[in-house]
Amino acid sequence: MVLGGGGSTGNAWLIGVIAGLYEAGLDVTDADLIIGTSAGATAAAQFTGANPTDLLAPTLIAVPVPVSAQRTAPAGSDGHRAQGGPVTDHLERRRRIIAAAEDAADMRRRMGAVALDLAAASDPAVQARWRATVASRLPSHDWPERRVQITAVNADTGAPVVFDRHSGVDLVDAVAASSGFAYGIGGGRYIDGGYRSNAENADLAAGYERVLVLSPFGGRALTPVEWGLHLATQVDALRAGGSRVETIFPESSAEHLFGARAMDVSLRPSAAQAGFDQGRVRAERLTEFWR
Repeated sequence: MVLGGGGSTGNAWLIGVIAGLYEAGLDVTDADLIIGTSAGATAAAQFTGANPTDLLAPTLIAVPVPVSAQRTAPAGSDGHRAQGGPVTDHLERRRRIIAAAEDAADMRRRMGAVALDLAAASDPAVQARWRATVASRLPSHDWPERRVQITAVNADTGAPVVFDRHSGVDLVDAVAASSGFAYGIGGGRYIDGGYRSNAENADLAAGYERVLVLSPFGGRALTPVEWGLHLATQVDALRAGGSRVETIFPESSAEHLFGARAMDVSLRPSAAQAGFDQGRVRAERLTEFWR
């Protein structure tokens, strides 16, 4: 199962979809491999530590958040604020970097350099606060026995990184790095896993018989098609390799909950409900595929 990034509302939608499937009798959290990126990394860790129904209940409840807190939280590759400025500023910065980059590796290096510069000028306490925030969202801080992969990118080198329980990195730190901006672990610093290839990183599922991809951003990407990073390209490659692939994107009626509004926490209940309704509808079709 591949859980893509998509900010706060994307995380809520992921919880909703899987809870909807679960309510309809299909538990996809028993996947042999769960791949999580950014907000999807949070969801991956959440689903390995709690029942989908238990995760859904609090997500459907609106929780007031001070405006100042929403404005100062950081942003990852999918608009998921982790440690930076407004989502619109971040997306514009990313567009400029992509336009100047020669290829994906160059883009990752450039983005890492920007992240390091911003981090150098930021409050050192930001990382500690971000880690505490991530920790508060996870039902368990221990890596599960089942296989979970959390994506990130090394900010110093631009190299793609995949954390798992054998990496020697705490689960909380792995999730924080996947949705962070120059998040430090040991001697390394990391940026959002969406910079590895895209918000889904579905290519990591190569070799698996069945692959279910949940993408809050609907597979959209800012990088040039010729870089070969788009979700559609990765899905084609998976199918060419013998995998059966199903994708779930938000319904068009719910698209306003994502994108530029991905960090509006007041929309989390609506996003979770939209995902839940969608999951229940898709359950019958997916049951044959999954089992």
